[in-house]
Amino acid sequence: MKQGIHPENYRTVIFKDMSNGDMFLSRSTAKTSETDIFEGQEYPVVKIEISSTSHPFYTGKAKLVDTAGRVDKFMSRYAATKKK
Repeated sequence: MKQGIHPENYRTVIFKDMSNGDMFLSRSTAKTSETDIFEGQEYPVVKIEISSTSHPFYTGKAKLVDTAGRVDKFMSRYAATKKK
């Protein structure tokens, strides 16, 4: 690896999929204040809403992952227009 090209805070972090709880290690400069233990060592945690372990394209399952209520909001709006 070429010296001096990465930022000082480039470190190993845990990316945690909040929809199914899966975690994986990678390197990142993302700012985070939380930590968690992965394979016996403590790392900073970056929480993500969806990853390849929960995305329908990769899993082959059509399931809705909605943490902000957007799907429900759309369905209620669509149901109102469908009745007319």
